[in-house]
Amino acid sequence: MERNTDSYQLDSHTILYGVIGDPVRHSKSPVMLNRAFRETGLNGAYAAFHVKPEELGQAIAGVRALGFRGLNVTIPHKVEVMAHLDEISEGARAIGAVNTIVNDGGRLIGYNTDGIGYVRSLKEEAEPNLSGKTIVVLGAGGASRGILWALAHEQPAAILLANRTEERAVELASAFSTDYRISAIPWSRLQAACAEADVVINTTSVGMSPKVGDVPIDPSWLKPGAVASDLIYNPLKTAFLQQAEAHGCRAHGGLGMFVYQGAYAFEYWTGAPAPVAAMREAVLQSFGR
Repeated sequence: MERNTDSYQLDSHTILYGVIGDPVRHSKSPVMLNRAFRETGLNGAYAAFHVKPEELGQAIAGVRALGFRGLNVTIPHKVEVMAHLDEISEGARAIGAVNTIVNDGGRLIGYNTDGIGYVRSLKEEAEPNLSGKTIVVLGAGGASRGILWALAHEQPAAILLANRTEERAVELASAFSTDYRISAIPWSRLQAACAEADVVINTTSVGMSPKVGDVPIDPSWLKPGAVASDLIYNPLKTAFLQQAEAHGCRAHGGLGMFVYQGAYAFEYWTGAPAPVAAMREAVLQSFGR
């Protein structure tokens, strides 16, 4: 990609990127990725596009026609977008969802950086060694798919998946190879499972702004010393994490996952190392930190 180190401005050589979702105006991705382009001197620009489900096919056709180099995909398009792509990476295929698209000369290739971004953050910020650990995952929605796949590659002793609607947890767990040691448990068994778990991960939206007082489960169910992890990054430390920390647990918030999934996407698009520290700083500044 052409470098533009003198000043940050759009010109006729600017390469375009973006994120599509419904809703999407809350996204911090433009703040983070545009900072990454400025930091590295790459002539790129990144914007958010509100795309309704019935417009998804047209949006992807527009990416092809306009020559966008890359796209992030968020709720609710991560599964449905796969039908519009030319190639799906092995990881995204196993997960069953795409959050990053690379336009390789008109050929659209789908990847999933959510899971690998989350696990990198978890290992760097909270628990360096997940091998042999017992992990409880709350929620069987789109966010948990990539995380389950990436966690399974860390060789944990067991991954226990719980969801309010048990059938969804059973369906998701059964979508993975039995070698991955992922099993669904009923919500009624969750308290006992959390008492034995080394890591408990909330992948649901419970506790996200504006309902910042809500918690997905009683944090006192966790054993002291365990890791309480939350995918939510707004607020930066959810009520679940605050209460778990007061109970003697180690807290791991969702900011790192958000930054690293964006960093992996940036590297897929540009081939350049992502300026992770600057990307994290940009998101924190957007929260007034």
